[in-house]
Amino acid sequence: MQGNLSGWKQKVVAFAGGLGWPGLFMISFLDSSVLTFPVINDLLLISLSIQRPSRMILYATAATTGSVLGCVFLYFLALKAGEAAFQKKAGKRAEKFRKFVEENGFVGILVSALLPPPTPFKFFVLAAGVFRIPLWSFTSAVAVARVVRYFAVGYLAVRYGSQALPYLGTHKLTVVAALIILVGISFAASKFIMYEKKVHEHKH
Repeated sequence: MQGNLSGWKQKVVAFAGGLGWPGLFMISFLDSSVLTFPVINDLLLISLSIQRPSRMILYATAATTGSVLGCVFLYFLALKAGEAAFQKKAGKRAEKFRKFVEENGFVGILVSALLPPPTPFKFFVLAAGVFRIPLWSFTSAVAVARVVRYFAVGYLAVRYGSQALPYLGTHKLTVVAALIILVGISFAASKFIMYEKKVHEHKH
């Protein structure tokens, strides 16, 4: 699990793994904010869910909450740092990130949060903060994406055991495409329901 991490990060992961769900929360928060632990939160979620399948919902909730709060923390850091710092960090891609988050808002953040590594999701988070994407819209998009991701990983862990991660690795594009389609359908359905409700209220 820790082979690609530096020494101090391996110690953090080992410590977090021994804590159970609080450790998973901590790793997810750090990974989504100021540090990077590639795939480690998924591995911890899988490992803990295999050991105690009855607590999978708790573990997935801890990973989701930690990740969402980490993203919100990074959002506010970017908001405070400003555009100049973002331009320096993102380089030539800064304008692309700006246009993407400003033109796509909720849906753009949602899709980018669902895409697998090596998608540079933190740049989307930074852009959302710098260019003042509404906090509620940003947080909602990240929350939906993380719920879908971590509960899907937890389900696969309970169902397939130690083969969950290899399964995700082999079928990650298929899984991501299915998740995006599912979320897209849900989003479209909610929009349609709200539209029908407004039309009905207008008539009365």
